Amino acid sequence: MTEAVTNEFELDSRLATDSVLIADGPLSQIRLMNDDRFPWIVLVPRVSGASEWIDLNGDQQRLLLAEINQISRHLKQKPGVTKLNIGALGNIVPQLHIHIVGRREGDAAWPGPVWGTGPAQRFDPEVLAERVEIWRQRLR
Repeated sequence: MTEAVTNEFELDSRLATDSVLIADGPLSQIRLMNDDRFPWIVLVPRVSGASEWIDLNGDQQRLLLAEINQISRHLKQKPGVTKLNIGALGNIVPQLHIHIVGRREGDAAWPGPVWGTGPAQRFDPEVLAERVEIWRQRLR
């Protein structure tokens, strides 16, 4: 069993490069993927050594599920979002992290997965800061 949320948590460098911290939830860092093509949030449980769902204890699993539900509800309310993709692949980044992506028919990757569909289109820094602040307000 992995440890509880600790100060030993260290974010994988690839997640740090590709996303921006919005806030800390009860269990996870809530991060915005820096790709303007999709409304895309990543939850990273602050549990040292966790790479799979089964590495979390029951309480941690319930907290993560609540966080997934909260973010999913917010993404589903965004204009144009008609489908949610939720996944925890970990094939490239082994640290446990959950992708929650708002999708719509005809988006840049439709109907396939968002991974590997062309290079990310990074947000303009001002737009990125604005999006992060909007998410922070939603999560209060």
